[in-house]
Parts: sequence; C-alpha cells; structure tokens
Amino acid sequence: MRVLTVVFALVILAACGERAARPAPDTVRTISQGEIVGIERGEARAWLAVPYAAAPEGALRWRAPRPAPLFEGRFEATAHGERCAQITTGFDRVSGERAGRIAGSEDCLTLDVYAPEGAGPDDAGRPVMVWIHGGGNVWGRSARYDGASLAAGQDVVVVAIQYRLGPLGFFAHEALRADAETRADAAANFALLDMIAALEWVREDIAAFGGDPGRVTVFGESAGGHNVAGLLASPLAEGLFHRAIIQSGSFESVSLREAERGGRGIANPSGPAAAMITGGQLSAEALRAADLDAVFGAYEQTGGAFLNLPRMIADGVTLPAEGLRAALENPGSFNDVPVITGVNRDEMKLFNLFDDNLTRRRFGVLYEARDPDFYDAISEHQSRAWRVAAVDGPATAMVRGGHRDVWAYRFDWDEGGSLLGMDMSRLLGAAHAMEIPFVFDHFRYFGPLDRLLFTRANREGREALSAEMGARWAAFARDGEPGEGWARWTPDGALMRFDSPEGGGPEMIEGGDGFEAMAMDLAADERVSEAQRCQIVRSVMAWRSGAEALAAACPD
Repeated sequence: MRVLTVVFALVILAACGERAARPAPDTVRTISQGEIVGIERGEARAWLAVPYAAAPEGALRWRAPRPAPLFEGRFEATAHGERCAQITTGFDRVSGERAGRIAGSEDCLTLDVYAPEGAGPDDAGRPVMVWIHGGGNVWGRSARYDGASLAAGQDVVVVAIQYRLGPLGFFAHEALRADAETRADAAANFALLDMIAALEWVREDIAAFGGDPGRVTVFGESAGGHNVAGLLASPLAEGLFHRAIIQSGSFESVSLREAERGGRGIANPSGPAAAMITGGQLSAEALRAADLDAVFGAYEQTGGAFLNLPRMIADGVTLPAEGLRAALENPGSFNDVPVITGVNRDEMKLFNLFDDNLTRRRFGVLYEARDPDFYDAISEHQSRAWRVAAVDGPATAMVRGGHRDVWAYRFDWDEGGSLLGMDMSRLLGAAHAMEIPFVFDHFRYFGPLDRLLFTRANREGREALSAEMGARWAAFARDGEPGEGWARWTPDGALMRFDSPEGGGPEMIEGGDGFEAMAMDLAADERVSEAQRCQIVRSVMAWRSGAEALAAACPD
C-alpha cells in the first residue's frame, strides 16, 4: 500500500554517508567481547554499532542468535552500522536510493549506547533505557534515534537496538522447527529473540558504560511498542527488564497455524512463501541457502511487505501458544513489571495525510484536505480505535489480571507550523510518532517536515513539554513509577494528557473509552454523511480486531 510505504519511510528516513567520528580517549571500556572505544556526542558519550550477537546469516538464518565474536584488537564503535535487510521505499530517495530494492544486511545485530559524560564502571548505577525502533517490523534502524540528549539530560544510559525485519524476523515453518538445534531455534519470532539477546548483552556489559543491569526499561514506539508487549509476554525474557513503556503499540498476535497457512487478514503466510523462496524444495537447508532477493520477493508476492505488516506469532516458544492478549490476563504467562502504555490523540493523521482519497496537493507539495470535516472525523474515530486497542483494552486486562502497576497517557501536542495555507496543526496534529522527538529531546526526526513542524514560535512550549516527558520517562526507569500526580490506570480510565503549557497540559484526565461508546458517538456525528459513517466503520473493522461493536453505527 503506497500510503504505508510513504508514511513509514517518512518516519524512518535512513541515515547515509556517515563518516566515523574520531575516537574519544575517555570512552575506552572493557566488555565481555574485549576493549571498545566510542565518541563524543555533545555532553554525552556514544558507542555505535556494537555487535550483540553473531550475524544471523547462512546456517544461522532463522535460528536464535548466537554469541557475538570476540573483538580482534580494540573495537572502534565510532559510526552507525548497516541496517537490517529491508525493502527501500519512496523516501529512501532522499539518501540517493531507488525505491523497491533490498537494502541492508543480515549482519546487522548491533546496538548503540549513549551515556552521560563520565559514566563508566567507576561511576555506574544509572537506569538503563533500551529503545526498540518502530517501522512496521519491516523498516527502520537504530541510527534514527540519537539518545545523547536524553542520556545527558536525564542522567540515564540509553541503548538503541537493531533486530531482524520482515520475513527474516517473523517466519514459521515446520522444516525450520524440525531442524532446530535448540528449543529457541524452534521459534517463529526471530526478531523477538534478537531483542532478548540484546537484553542479555545489557545484563552482562552495561555496567561498563555506567548502567545498572538491575534497572532496565524497555521502551518502543509503534511496531517497537508491539515488540515491547511481546517481551512482556515472553517467558524467555523473564528477569531481563524491570519496566516497560509502550508508545502507540499493539497487542495483536496470530496462531502458528495462521502464520503458516494464512487466514483472515494474514498476509505473507510462511507456507506459500517458503515454496516460492526455494522453488518448491521445502527443506531448512534450501531456505537458509536462498538469496535475499528470493526471500523478500516471495514475501511481497504472498501478501506484500507494505500491505499487511508482520504480527507477533504465538509460537509456544517466544510467546505463549494462547496468544499475546490472553497472556496479559494471566499472571503465570506475563512478566509482571510496571508498565506505561499510551497513544497520540491524532495517530491516524500521519497516515491519512498521504491518502489521495482524503487529501490533495497544490503545486505538487502543499497538502490540503479534500473535505476538512470528513478528514477530521475519520482521523478522530480511527485514532480513538487505536487508543481502545492500545490503552483501554490491554490496560484493563492487565489490571484485572492482577498487575497493579499500570499507567496510561495520551499525547496531545498539535502546535505545528503552517506554510501557504498548509496548516500542520490540523493536518497532522498529535499524529503517530509525533511524541518521539519530545521523549528524546531531539527535534530532527521527520526530515523535510521538521522545519515546518518545530518552529521558533512553538519552541518554548515544546521544550517545556519535552523536559516534562523526558523527566517522567526517566523517573519511571529509575523508580518504577512515573512521578507525582500521575495516577495508575483503573478500568474507569485515568490518563496523563501530555501537552504544552499553552495547550493546558500536562494534566490527568478521567474516563475510559470503548468501541460501544465510539459507535454511539459516530452515529451522532453530524460532520459526516451516512455513507461516510459506514466508510469509517469499515476502515476501523478492517484494521482493528475486536471492533465489531462499531458496526452499530452503520446498520446497513
């Protein structure tokens, strides 16, 4: 789907042409793999592209990660590494790449470490925040997330990781299970195994960078949030992290049978894809010997990498066989740590902005809504559905399952600038991924849109909000609670609303949401016609499971 291609590529523009910085003498550290040196990054220090596992290629493709090799001499961690193999998109042209080709490498299991100046084995004990990037589990790289400002400003250690993507990260096939050398090899969520291996690296080596391996927070956005939810439910991740933050995430999973054979809404079933990858020779050896063109070509032809993005697979190894949502309610199948889950108020505006049915472009570059009332209405109802699926439903399930330490938020900042009538405060508002620059205190994220979104006029307010959010995230990482005034979630609803002082925030707001309430509000929405109302219902039900109650707003 072109819209998803454009949107996710916009969010995850690849860094390119980077030159290695000069090693900084005060960054020499000794870790399990040997001696390492990093670079200065403002008031922080950084170690980039540190391998945390062996390259999962050749005989190691579709296996659990193996230990990283020892360094030969001092390892210079001075430049970002290769991204994990993925298909380029239209916006990769910004970095001089052609869309639709395979970029990156299978040799990509690396992480970046950011720590305050002076942090090290003799000055340790800081909370550790492990970031899992988004991108639909098919795009992305750690280089897009500079943790230096967050690390220095909040006195924490930030780790940004890379993991296998697309069919290399999520793939279920009986031939691979039969060839497993370990129980973990029989998994289907190889990306989740990568994250677990990265957390094991953190446990062993983060003290060398000033971090406390007993206070590790996993946090991620979009697909990264989905993966954090997977870690919460994974028995293999037990004890490796102590808090979790899910930003605009998902709690969906599919059964092993669905993943292999396909089903309603399941793209890229592994069975048909495997046959295409190998030309019908269904053996683990043949699958591992196939080149990347064959792997990704089959993946697209059996559903399209951009049509339906990978879902977590309830494989009985990395996830309980009953699935991700069921695990939330069962204290025996859930890593019971403090959790924050939240959404942005206008999530879907990032997607709808690039939908030709909803917007048009003047002079080829200036976007405007074709029907402003309908644009606002469909974005509002779709975004509420995201909230119900990512906050109200799972947070209530966790609390009812006996997990007391659950907090929720909604991000409302919508003060982006305007240009020649293109008003970003309305077209994007508090859209998907908009909170990331505020958490990282790093307002270079959306590429060409940054200058339009983050202006001199909104600088004071957004910097105040960024400081608030960074402090809350760091307090949670430090103490397991997000600070004074942020009440825990209850089934009746209790969210921290994040906004600038000009927008009336931050503040607690009360009241839960659900698809039944949405149906009533949509039925009474005078901004839309009957046909448009039904269009909204169909769009949500095609995308969010459990939304059947919304059909009451479109009885025909």
